[in-house]
Amino acid sequence: MIKYGAAWRETLALILQQREAKSFSRSFITQQGQDETMRRQDAFTLIELLFVFVVMAIIASIAIPGFSKWLPVYHLRSAANDLYSELQATKMQAIKNNSEWAIVFDTSVSPGRYFVCSDDGANNVWDGPPAIGGDDTAREVDLSNYGSGVDYGYGSATTNATQGGGALPGDNVSFSGNTVVFNSRGMINSSAGGYVYLQNDQNASYAAGVLASGVIQLKKWDGSAWN
Repeated sequence: MIKYGAAWRETLALILQQREAKSFSRSFITQQGQDETMRRQDAFTLIELLFVFVVMAIIASIAIPGFSKWLPVYHLRSAANDLYSELQATKMQAIKNNSEWAIVFDTSVSPGRYFVCSDDGANNVWDGPPAIGGDDTAREVDLSNYGSGVDYGYGSATTNATQGGGALPGDNVSFSGNTVVFNSRGMINSSAGGYVYLQNDQNASYAAGVLASGVIQLKKWDGSAWN
């Protein structure tokens, strides 16, 4: 019995050793498979990432030149629309307050600026804020804030923005004294009206004007005419 018991134990130990060896082998093979799968996944992810970078680079090469051309146009259009809005607002303030309001255009600096004024001050002359004149100033707009070379100017335009065309003003503002004054009826104190010309660094241009009747206009130079 002792001999048989010892032999049985030896046999059982051998079987257990074989099972452990097989289990370790399967575990090792499984781990190898998992590692290989992870490596394949990592490699696939890297390829995807490189593909995304290539696509982004292609899109950027197409979009950036277009954006650089679009931005100056946007800045000029914003400046022109703001001037148009300021003319409208100044006209309404004159009517609302039953008094004269004016916009004084300063072309002595570059980029230029303009001032919305509610009173012509002690000297009774519309000449801008106390720093350069004596007016009560409600707002100041500095054209340098728009960027892209926005300033007073007519760009590539060859005629003025009036219906009959003609010569462009030397300082890019055709209002007398570079000032447009609205009276309490919303009309301007000038029988001729006038225009202010704005340009950017691509020679595009807009003209914001006021007729004697108080009608405010905004025009763009299309290469051959104002529209």
